[in-house]
Amino acid sequence: MAQNHHYIIGDVHGEYPMLLALIDKLPKDAKLIFVGDLVNRGRQSREVVEFARNNAHAVIKGNHEGYLLEHGKNILEALKKSDDANLSNLWNYIGGVQMLWSYKLLRRSKENPFGIIRNHEGIAALKSDLAWIKALPLTLELGELTNYSLPVVISHGSIGDYWHLKESHPDMFEMHVLSNRIPPSKESPIFNIYGHEVVPTVVQGETFISLDTGCGKYHDGKLSAYCLETKEIFEVFK
Repeated sequence: MAQNHHYIIGDVHGEYPMLLALIDKLPKDAKLIFVGDLVNRGRQSREVVEFARNNAHAVIKGNHEGYLLEHGKNILEALKKSDDANLSNLWNYIGGVQMLWSYKLLRRSKENPFGIIRNHEGIAALKSDLAWIKALPLTLELGELTNYSLPVVISHGSIGDYWHLKESHPDMFEMHVLSNRIPPSKESPIFNIYGHEVVPTVVQGETFISLDTGCGKYHDGKLSAYCLETKEIFEVFK
C-alpha cells in the first residue's frame, strides 16, 4: 500500500464525531488537509480545532474562521467590562451558539437565552484558538503534481477564476477565496480543491474538486475526503 497519501477534508463545522468516523476510513498514516470551516453549527467546534492543532494538520482559513475571529474578539472585549455579554443575532445565525457551548462560554435563561459567561478556562482556550486561526493561510499551493495538468491549489471557496488577483488585489482575492461559490471555469490556471459551496456529493470537474457535502449544515449532510494521489473519495453520514 502506498504511504503518506494526502486526504483533503471538506467543511467539518464542529461535527467532531463525524470527523473521527471519516478518519477511521483513512489509512493510519494519512496526511490530512482541511479546507476550512472547522467551526460553528456543530456542537464540538473546540474539539475539532484542538484535534487539528494537536496533530499539526494543515488547515486553510474559511469564512467561519473569519466570523469566529471577528465575533470571538468582540466577546472577549465585552467580557473585560462585564461578567456577561449578549450574543448577536448574526452570531446565532451562523452557528456561534453551538460553538460557544463547546468553550463553556454560554448560559441559558428565560430572560436571555444566549448569554455569554466569564468562564476563565474557556476564555483562555478561545484566546489561544483565535491566535492560531488568525495565522491560518488563505490557500495552500501544492504546485505541479503527477496526474494533474494544472498546479494544484487548496482553498476554502472557489478561487480558480480569480487567481490573477492574488498579488495585484489581495483584499479582493481574500474576499473571493472566503466567499465564492461558483466552480472554476475550464480556463482556470490552477486545479482548485475547495469547500464552502454545499453539493450533494463530491464534484470532480475538469479544473476543480468541490468537497463540501453539507456536514453540520443539513441533517442528512455528509463529511467527505478526497485523496490527492489516488483521486478516491471517502464519505460518512451522521
